[in-house]
Amino acid sequence: MPLPRRHAPRRIVPAVAAVLLASLLVPTAPAQAASQSASTVRWVSAAQLQKGSFEGVRVSGSALVLDSPKRRQTYRDPYKGRTATWAYGTWTSPWSSAGYSARALVPSWSARTPDDTWLRVKARVRQGSKVGSWDTVAIWAKGESGVYRTSGPSQTDDLARLDTDTVRANGSGTFSQWQVQVELLRRPTSRATPRVESVGGAASSYTTRRIATSRTTMTRTTTLSVPTYSQMTHRGHHPEWGGGGEAWCSPTSVSMILRYFGSGPTSRELSWAKGTDRQVDHAARYSYDYRYEGTGNWPMSAAYASTYGLDTFVTRLYDLREAEQFIKAGIPLVASVAFGRGELSGAPISSTPGHLMVVSGFTRDGRVIANDPAGATNSAVRRTYDRAQFERAWLGGSGGIVYVIRPGSKALPKDSPRW
Repeated sequence: MPLPRRHAPRRIVPAVAAVLLASLLVPTAPAQAASQSASTVRWVSAAQLQKGSFEGVRVSGSALVLDSPKRRQTYRDPYKGRTATWAYGTWTSPWSSAGYSARALVPSWSARTPDDTWLRVKARVRQGSKVGSWDTVAIWAKGESGVYRTSGPSQTDDLARLDTDTVRANGSGTFSQWQVQVELLRRPTSRATPRVESVGGAASSYTTRRIATSRTTMTRTTTLSVPTYSQMTHRGHHPEWGGGGEAWCSPTSVSMILRYFGSGPTSRELSWAKGTDRQVDHAARYSYDYRYEGTGNWPMSAAYASTYGLDTFVTRLYDLREAEQFIKAGIPLVASVAFGRGELSGAPISSTPGHLMVVSGFTRDGRVIANDPAGATNSAVRRTYDRAQFERAWLGGSGGIVYVIRPGSKALPKDSPRW
């Protein structure tokens, strides 16, 4: 991002540090004005996943699983200091055509990884006849038995580079098509397998956006009863995973939505955590990105929620009118914002180059009802923000990034190129 990364909590003092995808396959998005184009493609059903190419992988039910993989690779985990050999298979998506000159892609996935299994997520782009190299976006597993989660290095070698969780066109370049590849890995003697339930990507011609304030679609005030958790009450918790407080806006926001849907870690899973709202500590531990040294990696945060049986993805919405459709459907959103001093009235922090909070409702006149985890206590988390100020902070900060987290029983709003 052109602004300081929301992913760098150690550079945010005292501000809080630190959401692209649809239920239907949309291989070609409609062309739009180059400066205002964003679209999401997902492979989420068995029929859609079958459109990819396979090696040592098959579709079981509606998920990708390993199928007697013959290939082997050696991986040295730089954070565990351990080298091991893994059996693996691959699934590669079809090429997706943006329909415009794209500059950014945020891949995301929903998956479950039993002990000693993990995923390597890759992406590449194409401009005309020139095809870029496969770049590693993430080494990912929920647990810690196999590998430690990490984003890839920048890999600035041809058409694009990785910026923590976003594949960006190099320089002033653009790309017209993109692909995602997932490697599923396990111990060579094991029969365990990851289950990949969806793969996708959110492409856009921008990473930040400025518009005239959108007009609300609301006709009545709607507030979803999302529980309120403060990240600040976790200050000093587990320095090895960011230390709570300013650094934990993303896991705190995800935890609120998991609990809203009656999901998340069990009491047994939380037995090691201390204090109240222990699920926040759990989310921080299992979404921590060891390369970035933070918990604000967008797709890793969404993928953590997916391990509890929820459909999750990251997308880039156009404006608050689109966010309102999710609230009407009963689906709260985690939104990525950034703002300067005096630019978000009533916020518990004065400014931030990157922060995540839950959009939990809208008033009848279009103001944003948010669960802002930067509140000093749980009772100080619920806020109501001016529509124009919030929309500027959101679109100008992340270009409208949200995490979508929902149970399969909760239908998405009417189809859009962005979900």
